[in-house]
Amino acid sequence: MASDPLGASDKAQSSTAKPQNGSSSNKSAKPAKEKKPKQKAEGQQAAGDTRKKEMKKETKEGLSASKASSFADWYTQVVTEAELIAYYKVSGCYILRPGAYFVWETIQRWFDGKIRESGVQNAYFPMFVTEEQLNAEKNHVEGFAAEVAWVTKSGSSDLDRPIAIRPTSETVMYPYYAQWVRSHRDLPLRLNQWNTVVRWEFSNPTPFIRSREFLWQEGHSAFATQAEAEGEVFEILDLYARVYTDLMAVPVIKGRKSEGEKFAGALFTTTVEAFVPATGRGIQGGTSHCLGQNFSKMFGIDFEAEDRSKQLVWQNSWGLSTRTIGVMIMVHGDDKGLVMPPRCAQTQVVIIPIPNAKLSVEAKQAMAEQADKFAGELRALGLRVALDSRDNYTPGWKYSYWELRGVPIRLELGPKDMEKESCVLARRDTLKKEPVAWSQVASEVPKLLDTIQHAMYEKALAERDAGIEKVTTWEDFVRALDRKHLVLAPWAYEEEIEKDVKKRSATAEAMGAKTLCIPLEQPDLPSGTKCFASGREAKNWALWGRSY
Repeated sequence: MASDPLGASDKAQSSTAKPQNGSSSNKSAKPAKEKKPKQKAEGQQAAGDTRKKEMKKETKEGLSASKASSFADWYTQVVTEAELIAYYKVSGCYILRPGAYFVWETIQRWFDGKIRESGVQNAYFPMFVTEEQLNAEKNHVEGFAAEVAWVTKSGSSDLDRPIAIRPTSETVMYPYYAQWVRSHRDLPLRLNQWNTVVRWEFSNPTPFIRSREFLWQEGHSAFATQAEAEGEVFEILDLYARVYTDLMAVPVIKGRKSEGEKFAGALFTTTVEAFVPATGRGIQGGTSHCLGQNFSKMFGIDFEAEDRSKQLVWQNSWGLSTRTIGVMIMVHGDDKGLVMPPRCAQTQVVIIPIPNAKLSVEAKQAMAEQADKFAGELRALGLRVALDSRDNYTPGWKYSYWELRGVPIRLELGPKDMEKESCVLARRDTLKKEPVAWSQVASEVPKLLDTIQHAMYEKALAERDAGIEKVTTWEDFVRALDRKHLVLAPWAYEEEIEKDVKKRSATAEAMGAKTLCIPLEQPDLPSGTKCFASGREAKNWALWGRSY
């Protein structure tokens, strides 16, 4: 696949709607019950209700769950109450509301521009895969067999042959690469798709993090040489890292997956890994795979080289999904709701005029005009601005409403501000306020947005670094896991050890730890260093942890 945003080991725990041969699913396999938020009581009014008699209820806008003590409930409340998703009738499928889709569009615009500059072109291939195509690469299909959803009927009639819905597009695209590539002049062939894929998982569906259908991009490339292919793998990995660091203010660690964790059929897999301090878990953020020549052998993708010899192409696949949004929420959110990085916030500034009952009609009109003026000035700078002039809600309710949605800056304009020709800028990330003269709003707000973006990254980086421990013994490894930390430890780089660590580190309360990656930036490994788990000679430092 282009990327495995869910993780190779996670796939092994999943079931399928229809098994690989398209026959009926195992009746004993039951889906995990999906946790949905409680519906509002009948009569409770939505945010847009204008009836003032409901004002008391409406001031309760916000979250009831704590991120620190009830993370799962907190996350469910955040994504629904902040209007990012709505639950759909099919378990594990979600509606992305405009606030969430805007974040995805921001990522899409940025990343699409970067890969186009590099020479990648966009295309689209069908979502359906024949069973014959899907089975073309044995190791590859075995990695997805449990997740494949099958179409077996057309109306009331059974299909002659079941058709799979793509879990990824290697087997869809590569037969056509074999047709299109004939000569070295046809290379490189670098295509990307923006699409959805389906993986029929039953294991703990979670909005953005684990779903049966998700949005992503998947790139598929073919090159004449191994060096070109490997160069692109790390070029794309750097772009994935920048999606997190530059747009979402989330630090990540770049690394290679172990042999046991790499993408099925790949020569090697690279990854960006993030950390969620509230749960102490790592989370895979995106993967870029060097497929080597495995798929080109299976699909006959060869070319005539300059010396007239026949050569197999070297291939890559790489992908990034809407999991990015979930990572951002988990890292930055707090008990008031979302905390949005300015660069991907649908609304960057909300302006809230605060008239009171004592103001004259003329004074209220002047305040409204000044608020409008601020909105116009900031929008002229290219900022995304909302003006909340609703008069049926209290200022406190509005503050909670916009804090829940994570808007980076709130501009408050009250009667005293009108007298002083100033306003108040309130930061969502720190909740601090500062007065600003009207004449400085247009210059100060963009600077403050940049400050917030940088501060959010630095805060997340400090929390991430504090959550990684470097150890050399099993005892210290277990203690670090108990503290909900990731662990950097010397490892003999053997799959049997990794399996043993996962088994030995599992507890009644927590899953076992696995390798998240072999960081590209390696600490010094003195000769004779022993593996923390086996006592054998260590070959590298590996990042371990419990993960999503």
